Amino acid sequence: MRTRPLRAAATLAAALAFTAAAPLGAVSAADTLAAEGRCPRLSVGLPWYGDNREDLQRVIDERGRCTDPGGRPVAAFDWDNTVTKNDVTDATLAWALHNDKILRPERWSDVSAWLTPAADRALTDACGTEVPVGEPLPTSTNTRCTDEIFEIRENAATMDGDPAFAGEWDHRRTVPEYAWVPQLFAGHTPDQLASYASAARERALAAPVGSTLTVGTHTIPGYVRYYPQQRDLIRTLHRAGFEVYIVSAGSEPVTRVWSAGVGIDAEHTIAIRSVLDDRGRITVRNEGCGGTPDSQGADIPYIEGKRCWVNQEIFGVEGPAAWERQDPANRIALGSGDADTDVSFVADATDARLVLNRNRDEIMCRAYDDADGRWLINPMFIEPLDRKTDPYPCATAGYTRPDGTLGPVLRDDGSVIPDQQDTVY
Repeated sequence: MRTRPLRAAATLAAALAFTAAAPLGAVSAADTLAAEGRCPRLSVGLPWYGDNREDLQRVIDERGRCTDPGGRPVAAFDWDNTVTKNDVTDATLAWALHNDKILRPERWSDVSAWLTPAADRALTDACGTEVPVGEPLPTSTNTRCTDEIFEIRENAATMDGDPAFAGEWDHRRTVPEYAWVPQLFAGHTPDQLASYASAARERALAAPVGSTLTVGTHTIPGYVRYYPQQRDLIRTLHRAGFEVYIVSAGSEPVTRVWSAGVGIDAEHTIAIRSVLDDRGRITVRNEGCGGTPDSQGADIPYIEGKRCWVNQEIFGVEGPAAWERQDPANRIALGSGDADTDVSFVADATDARLVLNRNRDEIMCRAYDDADGRWLINPMFIEPLDRKTDPYPCATAGYTRPDGTLGPVLRDDGSVIPDQQDTVY
């Protein structure tokens, strides 16, 4: 288990005093040091929305080594559509389907514990039974098979529109179609999956911005780009003495291939960790968190699961306590995400919470409400979305409960966040 040493009491007290007293935009004691060139600086040549660069710089100055040489504050970023434009999991799955890398399971119902009979029949009919179990399916030429696999990933449904998953799961700890992707690579080694991710990365980085890719009959973005602003932010955080982590709901071997491109090593990359068999091959099971057992996707780095993995892997919190918000000394200083899957760990950040606007309800409700003045909203740096014309339904349906039903988004004090207008786009 990876843990972060606690800082000296005086250093910690100073950091907590800042956290409690200095909202973003306040005059910083580090400004003089920054003016003298003693603090790592974000690039002034990369555009940010509004005052976001200045507010992020202030956190770097106040929490980094220019003010606290002995401190090791933590920053954590989601990956897909937070550090990169477009989804690297989809890019990897698309490459694998184009290159016949999915091995035929004995029964499709063995892959996911929630797969419906309708999805099992659709996959069996489309992909056939002629290929021996454990051998590659010809997805590069069998469009129907590719379509069924990818439709389940994208829309949790069969090509006929039947639900692909059914049953009970905690909707704030997992979503079956996310767990589905690493499960599809059962039978491969992590190194093999990493090699597929590397090939997909090369293709996606070479494709022009705005290009598309055909997967079966699906059309998806054909390119991925590292956001220059996020790469610069991560580099500056590193130089300022922050420990920087990635926490993703993708497959860990895939995420590690991409995170290396922004200087984040495997030890600082957290994602879905598949359980390996005695031959070192990926199985359909993944590791649990916070005292939960290994399972077929019941607990992954998703909403509360991301909080759990951050608490457990970064701060060494053991058992069920890892699912709960920790005291400020054991929380990240800066968090960044783009979707509701990120909302809990980003909300836990003590100093700054950077959200890329992809019009996702709960995280945007909390960001626009900005109850303590520490939320920063930025349009996507490449091909940003247009303004959402309808308000976010914060007061009625912005929050997904564990049972999957929708309800109001609540502040920490229990009050309801009113509906919010989209103003940063």
